[in-house]
Amino acid sequence: MSGAGDAFDKLKKAVDDNADKVEGFVGKAAGAAKKATGGAHDDKIDKGSDAATDYLRKRARENRKR
Repeated sequence: MSGAGDAFDKLKKAVDDNADKVEGFVGKAAGAAKKATGGAHDDKIDKGSDAATDYLRKRARENRKR
């Protein structure tokens, strides 16, 4: 299980270091998910996408302060 934890930590660091760039991918992923589900779960997808975008914006602001 530590291998998965290490991979997640590396991914999290990469996202944190490039939060401003990753933000655009969240919208694309949300659009693809909406298309794949035929609109059946748009509200849940929007909620998750909004939370991810808020997190990424926060991380981007913190990174600019460094």
